[in-house]
Amino acid sequence: MVETRQFGDIATKLLMENDRVRIWEMRLAPGERSALHRHENDYVMIQIAGDKMAADFEPDSGGPWGGLGRVEGDIVPGNFIWADRGGIETAVNIGDQPFYEIVVELKD
Repeated sequence: MVETRQFGDIATKLLMENDRVRIWEMRLAPGERSALHRHENDYVMIQIAGDKMAADFEPDSGGPWGGLGRVEGDIVPGNFIWADRGGIETAVNIGDQPFYEIVVELKD
């Protein structure tokens, strides 16, 4: 099957990369959506600011939330979330505040 979806970066800005990790910044204004992206590495999300976010998962998404469709959650600055690779998603700021997090990908 030929892939017809266009995938973007997993976050909005690459901050640093070496042979072991890739560190991203994700900033989304209220109502803004990220690019559709695929998580090919395990990763940690570290919440910095915001109030409510959602992730819209593709039907063929893997990872911890694959197959759930939309997942919504409150943002708690300082909270961190571990996620296994495999997710195919679009992040959506469904809150009233700008969203900011750091995403750390662990390269194998």
